Amino acid sequence: MKEFFSKLLNGMSIGIVVSLIPNALLGEILKLLIPHFPALQHLFDITVFVMSLLPVMIGVMVGVSFKLTPIQTASVGIAAMVGSGAIQKTADGIFALNGIGIVINTGITAALTVVFVQFIGDRLKAYSILLMPTLGILVPGMIGYLILPFVKNSTGLLGVAVSNVTTLQPVLMGAIIAVIFCLIILSPISTVGVATVIMLSGIGSGAANLGIVAAGVGFAFASYKANSLGTALAHVLGSPKIQMRNFFMKPKIAFPMLITAAILGALAGMLNIQGTPYSAGFGLSGLVGPLNYINLAEGGWTSKNVMIMLSTFFILPIVLNLSLIYLFARKLKMIKAEDYKLYFE
Repeated sequence: MKEFFSKLLNGMSIGIVVSLIPNALLGEILKLLIPHFPALQHLFDITVFVMSLLPVMIGVMVGVSFKLTPIQTASVGIAAMVGSGAIQKTADGIFALNGIGIVINTGITAALTVVFVQFIGDRLKAYSILLMPTLGILVPGMIGYLILPFVKNSTGLLGVAVSNVTTLQPVLMGAIIAVIFCLIILSPISTVGVATVIMLSGIGSGAANLGIVAAGVGFAFASYKANSLGTALAHVLGSPKIQMRNFFMKPKIAFPMLITAAILGALAGMLNIQGTPYSAGFGLSGLVGPLNYINLAEGGWTSKNVMIMLSTFFILPIVLNLSLIYLFARKLKMIKAEDYKLYFE
C-alpha cells in the first residue's frame, strides 16, 4: 500500500505541475501585454485551456509511474478526466470546461483505474485496444463520476472550516489560515478551489497566499541539493504540490515551511496584507499574490507598499526558511536533503 500510494502521489504531482506551469509562468505577464498586443490573448487562452487538461495529465502520469502499457496509461487518463468534473454540459447541450475539476477526485479515479487495469492484466489480449478504454470509462471512470458530488461536498466542509477561522482576531487568523493553506498546497486539494468556494478575500486571502509562498520558497531551498535547480524553481514558479508524495511519506519535512507560514500569516494581519479569492491560492506563481497586494493596498505603488511587498513575499520567506531549514537539518537532525528528492524517471 505504501508503494502504491507513493507512485500515485508522484504521478499526480508531476501531472499537476506540468499542467499549471505554462499559465504560472506566462499568465500575469500576458495580462500586462495583451492591452498593447491583443494577439497575445490567444496564447493566454491556450495556457488556461492547458490547465483544464490537468485531469488527463494526472491520469497519464500516474499510469507512467506504475509502468503501465500505453493503452492502459491512456485509459487511466480518460477515466481520470471522467471523474474530475472538469467538463460540464450546459443547458444548451454544450460541453464547457470547468477549471481543473476536483483534483482529489481525479486522484481517486486514477487510483481506481490503475487497480482495475492491473486486475484485468493481459486477459483481453488482442482486444485490449478495443475494450480497455471503454471498460475504463464504464467501471472506474463512472465510479469516480458518481462519487464526485460527495467528494466535492467534503472539500466544501474544509472551506467552511477556513471560513470560520476568518472571524478570529486578524493576527491569529492570519497565522492559522497561512498554516492551513501551506498544508493544503501539499495535498491533492486545490487551494484555488477552497479560496474561491468561500470567496476568501482581504487579510484572509493575503495570509493564505503567504502560506503558499512559505511552502514554495521553503521547498525550493530544501530540495535544490537533491534535485536540479530547474526542479527547485518549479516549487516557486509552478506549485509546491510537486512535493506531495514526499510530504505524505514524511510529514516532518514541512516543519520549517509551516513555522514560516505562521509568522508570515501573522504579519499579514499586522500589516493589512490583502488579496482576492483568486489570488489566495497562487503564492508567487505568476506573481499573482504580490501584484494583487500592491493593487489593493492604499496608495498602490508607494515606496512603503513596495517595501512591505518585497519583505513579506520575498525577503522574509527566504530568510525564515533558510534559518529554519538549517535548524531542523543541522541542529535537530530531523530532516535531510534526500527527504526532498523527486523521482521523475
